[in-house]
Amino acid sequence: MPRSRSALIVLLAGLAGAGMLQAQSPWAATETVAMPDVGGRIDHLAVDLTTGRLFVAALGNDSVEVLDVRAGRWLRRLTGFKEPQGIAFAPERNIIAVANGGSGELDLVDGADFHVVKTVSLGGDADNVRYDPTTARLYVGYGGGALAAVELDGRRSGDVKLAGHPESFQLEKNGPRIFVNVPDAHHIAVVDRTSMKLLATWPVTDAAANYPMALDEANHRLFIGCRRPATVLVYDTSSGKRVGSAPIVGDTDDLFYDAARKRLYVVGGEGFVDVLHQDTPDHLARLARVPSASGARTALFVPDQGRLYLAVPQRGAQKSEIRVFGVPK
Repeated sequence: MPRSRSALIVLLAGLAGAGMLQAQSPWAATETVAMPDVGGRIDHLAVDLTTGRLFVAALGNDSVEVLDVRAGRWLRRLTGFKEPQGIAFAPERNIIAVANGGSGELDLVDGADFHVVKTVSLGGDADNVRYDPTTARLYVGYGGGALAAVELDGRRSGDVKLAGHPESFQLEKNGPRIFVNVPDAHHIAVVDRTSMKLLATWPVTDAAANYPMALDEANHRLFIGCRRPATVLVYDTSSGKRVGSAPIVGDTDDLFYDAARKRLYVVGGEGFVDVLHQDTPDHLARLARVPSASGARTALFVPDQGRLYLAVPQRGAQKSEIRVFGVPK
């Protein structure tokens, strides 16, 4: 057999063994949108489904990038932020909420002309933001350990103290609870968002650095992404007990539950997106490992569009961009 052909067979066998051939076709990015002159780390994303705008917290650039994902083009850059981390969109008031890690402030930005309507001082390291459409209220993690409730007019309507800086958190749609990752305290905090009181803490002992989180409310399951080791832990939200686990891509900072397809999308800075299938409420099995890019550890899954928007940071020859993945059925 010629050496070139045998080398090709060896290469293809290696790719198949790594799961890369499986990931190339149905899971490949369908398009990319370049973000010109954006350097440094990129954090979280939010979408306006009515206009098709995607808002990207470009933390290392001190900016928010605005993209038109319908037309597949970059629109403009919003400046004046200080390490924007968390971002959320409230369609009822056309408000973009931007949490600034550098200043500890939450900026409420008008989605029409992009002026800052209100700035809410939180005290330090404003991070993840979630919007609750049923109450038209924002929740923001900040500081050495706290979660704030903020109205869309900027009024601060509640706070709950936590044992460490909060990372990702999820809101129940059919209940009052908020589940909060508190990695420094090695636990998950459970908060009642009506009273803004701490209800319980669930220990995270099988892994450390529990940063991202996703919720399967129908099956009462909470998915916790950990970095040390790279593992997703499954918790029963009725009992607070760990009921499952699975290995995942390294350096994860975002994960999303796709209820329609019973899948978990795990985004890791190691350079892959893991797609896990939920065989049973407690058991996850890897369906695909999709090559992405170095440092690309944040994304946004939009169920209404069946799309995953992956944020790729600029690193050397690697350009800053958003890669769009259509989720196969």
